[in-house]
Amino acid sequence: MDHSTSRRAVLGAAAGVGLGSLASGAMAEQGAPATPAPPLVDPRNRYTRTPFPEQRQPWPGLQSKMTPKPDCGEASYRGSGRLVGRKALVTGGDSGIGRAAAIAFAREGADVAINYHPDEESDAREVVALIRQAGRKAVAIPRDLRTLAGCEAIVAAGKRGLGGVDLLVNNAAYQQSKEDIFQISDEQMVRTFETNIFAYFRIAKEVARDMAPGSVILNVGSVNSYDPGVELLDYASTKGAILIFTKGLAKQLAKRGIRVNMIAPGPIWTPLQVAGGQLPGQMGEFGQDTPLGRAGQPAELAPLFVTLASSEASFSTGTAVGAHGGEGSP
Repeated sequence: MDHSTSRRAVLGAAAGVGLGSLASGAMAEQGAPATPAPPLVDPRNRYTRTPFPEQRQPWPGLQSKMTPKPDCGEASYRGSGRLVGRKALVTGGDSGIGRAAAIAFAREGADVAINYHPDEESDAREVVALIRQAGRKAVAIPRDLRTLAGCEAIVAAGKRGLGGVDLLVNNAAYQQSKEDIFQISDEQMVRTFETNIFAYFRIAKEVARDMAPGSVILNVGSVNSYDPGVELLDYASTKGAILIFTKGLAKQLAKRGIRVNMIAPGPIWTPLQVAGGQLPGQMGEFGQDTPLGRAGQPAELAPLFVTLASSEASFSTGTAVGAHGGEGSP
């Protein structure tokens, strides 16, 4: 073997690598990217603009039976380790917005417990499988949250299954559209408040008892927190309450180092819409009147949950972040 030749080959290869690095550096200094930048995405066309077909399901509705099925990031969300080691409890985590949050949290490194109505078991099993595929621990908590006992049991199961909770998403909701107040039964009004605000209050209170500094509570409000839909009087009233609850709780828990924020979605395609959330015959109009010309998908909210949950947003508390296609507040 010619050792001098081998040595020259190695040195030559090293020199080539060095020159290549210098060339790459020079290109970078001149503004040329090392890899092609991803193309811009027109938000008007990222998801379907086609009106949704008329469809109805008995409450609470299953995502798996919707046409089209909502996109909760099952095939698209990619994590980057922003929530490694966190322990999240998500109510309404079987479908829609809660499902998108649960998937994103798991792919960012968190263990996740999801609460859901027992009738939503088939959707919930899909989420549990997705959490486990991400290599994280999944805890399933099928339980109605309309009573104090139910809320306390949900929190206890989450803490027991995860070894504590440092990230709470209050998301479960009840929505039934009625043309005016005279069509809203007392039973519907009470059920809406029990689900949408009483449960938020009770679960947050129980979780916060032993949350460590740096923990986060995220409440799901709505564009209806600011601009009530004419056919959603009881629902919108609870969403307005969630806004004030978020701001007030944030002030109280700041002294314990716990942040509290609200996500305010606009028209998002979830089982709420097909299980009574839209007036009969109006499904095709859902989301069509937004400036972007379409309804949103749950996957489009996932990055907001992750950002507000992460320590990167450490100075954000008592805030509301909107995702409503161009209308409403904040």
